[in-house]
Amino acid sequence: MLTSATHVVDSSEGASRFEVFFDGDCPLCKREIAFLRRRDRRGQLRFTDIAAAGFDAPAVTGRSLLDLMDRIHGRLPDGTMVEGVEVFRRLYGVLGFTRLVSWSRAPVIAPFLDWVYRVFARNRLRLTGRCTPDSCRLPGHGRLPEHR
Repeated sequence: MLTSATHVVDSSEGASRFEVFFDGDCPLCKREIAFLRRRDRRGQLRFTDIAAAGFDAPAVTGRSLLDLMDRIHGRLPDGTMVEGVEVFRRLYGVLGFTRLVSWSRAPVIAPFLDWVYRVFARNRLRLTGRCTPDSCRLPGHGRLPEHR
């Protein structure tokens, strides 16, 4: 459970919910999270902003902030971490988009989606205007070298 009041968590405790760790400083990510929040009328999802002041990635997830920034992560109710496209499958599955999730697992489509997401994730900071030619600025976390 999250105990710090310094980072943003949507909803109360909720050990039985799927938790998504998102970059609240990313305009594209914020738009997607806003959509998911609107669709989550039964409170089945938990949203944790990894860009919030005071968020302690290792304490909360056991992973570094760089790892969390590298690609989207989620945590299943049993504590298992998932990442990449699988996070979106879990999010959309919880919200009832079962056909979309099934389609995303199709043998030809799944590898393509994984590749597209890896390309997006690798370039996300640059695409959202948070990089210079040699580094990226993460608000509240200083400068980090371009990775992967």
